[in-house]
Amino acid sequence: MRVHHLNCVSSCPLGGSLMDGRSKRSLHAELACHCLLLETAVGLVLVDTGYGLKDVAAPRSRLSPVMLAMMQPELRPEMTAFEQVRQLGFEPRDVRDIVLTHLDFDHAGGLDDFPWARVHLLADEQAAAFARRTVIDRMRYRPAQWGTRAQWKSYQGGGEPWFGFDSVRELDGVSTDIAMIPLTGHTLGHSGVAVRREHDWLLMCGDAYFFHGEMDPVKPWCPPGLRAYQTMMEKDRSARLRNQERLRTLAKEHRSEVTVLCSHDRTEFERASGRPLSVPIGQRQRAVNARRPVNDAIPLFPRPQH
Repeated sequence: MRVHHLNCVSSCPLGGSLMDGRSKRSLHAELACHCLLLETAVGLVLVDTGYGLKDVAAPRSRLSPVMLAMMQPELRPEMTAFEQVRQLGFEPRDVRDIVLTHLDFDHAGGLDDFPWARVHLLADEQAAAFARRTVIDRMRYRPAQWGTRAQWKSYQGGGEPWFGFDSVRELDGVSTDIAMIPLTGHTLGHSGVAVRREHDWLLMCGDAYFFHGEMDPVKPWCPPGLRAYQTMMEKDRSARLRNQERLRTLAKEHRSEVTVLCSHDRTEFERASGRPLSVPIGQRQRAVNARRPVNDAIPLFPRPQH
C-alpha cells in the first residue's frame, strides 16, 4: 500500500515555541493537520480530511469563532485534501472511503468535499458529536461540516487484538490492511488508524498525543501552551494519559514493526513527508528534495529542540 502524507491546512496559534517547540522567531506557532492518502486495491482512502474547501470559503459559517481566533488556521485552498488529491494526478471521486480518528472541526472539515465517499468512525464518537453536551463540544463538533451523514458507518470498539490494543477490523468495503484502534481520551470515541505497509505498520494516532516529545520513553514532554490546549480539549484525562503511556510502550518495544505519528506535530510531518509544512504535495521543491529525501522512518525518541 502506498501512503501519501498531506498537511490539510496548518494552524498558527499565538504562542510560538510554547505551542510547537520550534517557532522561536515568531509569535505564532505552526501546527500540522496531518492526514494520510492511501492507495489501495479498491480505491483511495483518506485518513482524516483536515479543513475543507467550504471551511476556506466561509469559515465563520462553519467553525466556532472561539476556535478560529484561538487556532488561526492558514486557510489556503491548495492545502485542502481535495486539491492535494488532484495535485497528485487523481480524480477526487477516486476517494472511495474516509476513516476518521474523530470528528473535531480540524479533522472532519473536508467531508463535504467528498460527498460520495463512505465515512468510517467509532460509534461512541458519533454519539458524542451528535449530543454536543458541553460548551467545548459545541465548539469542536460542527454540524455544518456534516453534510454527508447519510454516508457514515459507525463501529463498536473491540475486535481482534493489535499489538496489545483492541482493534476494529473489517471496515465495510475497505482494505483489510487498515484497522481502527480505539484510543479514547481526547474524545470519547477517538481512534487511531493503523495501516499495514510492505514491511511494517504505520499508526496515525490523531490527537492521542500532540507533540513528538510525548513519545520519549525516558522523559516525555510537551510545550506548555500545547499541553494546556490538550488539557482543555480532553474528555477523559485518565484514559488519555493511559493511552499515551501505552503508545510509548508500543513505540519502544515494537520500533521495527510500528511507526507512530500524530496529527499536529510539525517535526513528525516534515520527517515523514520530506517537505515543509507549508508546501502542498504537488509542489515539492527540488532543493528541499535534495536536502531532505522522503522518509517515513521517523526517529523513535526525538529529543527536544533548544
